[in-house]
Amino acid sequence: MHPMLNTAVKAARRAGGIINRASQNLDLLHVSRKAHSDFVSEVDSNAEDAIIKVLLEAYPKHSILAEESGATGDQDEPEYQWIIDPLDGTTNFLHGFPQYSVSIALKHRGVLTQAVVYDPTGNELFTASRGRGAYLNDHRLRVSKRNQFSECLIGTGLPFRELTHMDTYLSMLKDIIPRVAGIRRPGSAALDLAYVAAGRYDGFWEIGLAPWDMAAGCLLITEAGGLVGDLEGNETYLENGNIIAGNPKIFGQLLQVIAPHLTKELMA
Repeated sequence: MHPMLNTAVKAARRAGGIINRASQNLDLLHVSRKAHSDFVSEVDSNAEDAIIKVLLEAYPKHSILAEESGATGDQDEPEYQWIIDPLDGTTNFLHGFPQYSVSIALKHRGVLTQAVVYDPTGNELFTASRGRGAYLNDHRLRVSKRNQFSECLIGTGLPFRELTHMDTYLSMLKDIIPRVAGIRRPGSAALDLAYVAAGRYDGFWEIGLAPWDMAAGCLLITEAGGLVGDLEGNETYLENGNIIAGNPKIFGQLLQVIAPHLTKELMA
């Protein structure tokens, strides 16, 4: 395992321990609201602090982009930048719904090179290093081989922070539902993307995500043989927050189904 990936795994497991301990006493947590349907607890902050501590102890000159504390270190074309979501799926966690994860990715000179998505409930550790493949608990991952859209299980995420494009999203959803075997929306985008890499989903799409929701999961998918793009198939998904992912056959079909629903407002 690459030394930087090993450090990220250590950080993710430490955060997972904090999350698991807190999950035993959810009623004691102090919860605040960042925006509509967007919650944060001290668990998010404590887990993030633990991750950053591990990373900066090993690599004190690296930059950080984290969901709760924002950007620290050199952000002007940094050589190394860690992208962190300490608890992706906070609302699920607060309700005791066991679908949440820790997501840590590393960019080197603007290119994703290391990725960890950790499910502390199921103790599933998804990892990837650029050029070295993707793994789940040391087992090599490959995206699914399905090529018939009608047989596919597709993951998605409902818009919840920003509702401006809700009608556009619903039009996509209405078009996709009758074409596929099933749609799932568990509520942790990082884990959803890991599931694409593992072949559990055949494809995924969502709008309005943040870089820390996607960065690690995207590298998992590409290293597992899948494709990732924005809603037009381009590589600007980390910048615009809109993403389509899947195995190579389903990625293209998902793009085609979504294309008629794209609006100028969504693509702006």
